[in-house]
Amino acid sequence: MKIFLLLLTPLFIFAKVHYAKVEPYESVILKSAVSGLVTDVDLDAEGTMVDSKRVIHLDDALDLINLEDTKKSVVLLEKMLDINKEIADSLSGTVKRQEGYYNRMSKLATASKTQKDNAYSSYSSAKTQYLSTREKIVSLEKQILDMKYKTAQLKNSIAKKSIVLQNKYLYKLIVRKGDFVAPGSPLAQVEDASRAKLVLFLEPEELEGVRQKTVYIDEKKTGYKVDKVWRVADEKFISSYRAEIYISAPKTAFSKLLKVEIK
Repeated sequence: MKIFLLLLTPLFIFAKVHYAKVEPYESVILKSAVSGLVTDVDLDAEGTMVDSKRVIHLDDALDLINLEDTKKSVVLLEKMLDINKEIADSLSGTVKRQEGYYNRMSKLATASKTQKDNAYSSYSSAKTQYLSTREKIVSLEKQILDMKYKTAQLKNSIAKKSIVLQNKYLYKLIVRKGDFVAPGSPLAQVEDASRAKLVLFLEPEELEGVRQKTVYIDEKKTGYKVDKVWRVADEKFISSYRAEIYISAPKTAFSKLLKVEIK
């Protein structure tokens, strides 16, 4: 009697094993938005988590003086504006009285031409003074707007000369005290260590339904999913596609190598 063995196709297809380094979620190079002399660098903060602390300071002494002078200029201009508004109100009443007097005088048959001319001259002079004051008011309002804009610019420049980090990991300080930087000069490398990511390079056949698959890390099932997949092959690994998995930040240190399977 012949016995036939039925070979069954395996029900499970084993996932390809990847190894990925635990990296900070984001790493950026901070660049200067303004030019200036570096007056202070917190070297002790390098290699630590920094929260609400200034790590680099550019010289802003002249900006601070300019800012205070500009604020005072705004106050003085506003006082001048108030005075000229009072003058304009007074002149407005004078113009109305002179206009009324001229209108009455021009209708009087008994008034001489000289009297009528004098009445018109007084009315015209008062109106010219009033319009001149109104013009000065508009000019002062424009100057105040310019000074307020200058104030905002100075505040913005001063703010950009203090590099303050908010809950970021200061990986590397690129500048030192005494350096002069221009706009676009690299200042520091900082990383968002509030969470982490794993970068994988997947083969084309691994991409199908990859976002719905389960992620295993060091052979343990996790609740993580593949968060981002590039649909264009990687420049370096030309037959693979970059993928990222976002995970919780490690309790100890980054850069640990983890075994990752997606299945």
